Amino acid sequence: MNTTSRISRIILALCEVVIGIILLVNPVGFTTGIITFLGVLLLLLGIASIVQYFRTVPEAAALEQRLARGLLMSAIGLFCIFNSGWFITAFPLLTAVYGIITLITGIVKVQWTVDMVRMKVKKWFLVGINAVLTIVCAGIILCNPFSSAAVLWVFVAVTLIVEAILDLIGAIFTKTAAE
Repeated sequence: MNTTSRISRIILALCEVVIGIILLVNPVGFTTGIITFLGVLLLLLGIASIVQYFRTVPEAAALEQRLARGLLMSAIGLFCIFNSGWFITAFPLLTAVYGIITLITGIVKVQWTVDMVRMKVKKWFLVGINAVLTIVCAGIILCNPFSSAAVLWVFVAVTLIVEAILDLIGAIFTKTAAE
């Protein structure tokens, strides 16, 4: 594993820890802030696309569909800005999406584990344990045995932190194993 990839994994893991901690402290506020930020970003991108549509030669503009894309992005952005509570209400669905993403991440970690075994990297089992734990956490999230949204937020945050710490250990240890 090259240095750039290792540094990227470490930075990603540290960001996951920070996000997990923020989710533990104020899950609804954090989520509302993220949704509102994404709404503003989509609105700005939509406006830029609309402006670009009118600045483009009509024949080319008709083919690029920038007006339709800009209007759609703007509408979704406005929805996110003024209706961020809808996402909080839809949290169980969003939790399932998070579970699917976590499952995909676990499967990718299985690939890393097998790659490490094939390359005869010592201590490959640390990444393997991480893969198994990630897949187990995804299974728990997808089964959604919790009745309270607050418990779900705490579980998601703790899962994110634990996974990130294991990723961080794996990234740091991979450096040692490659030497």
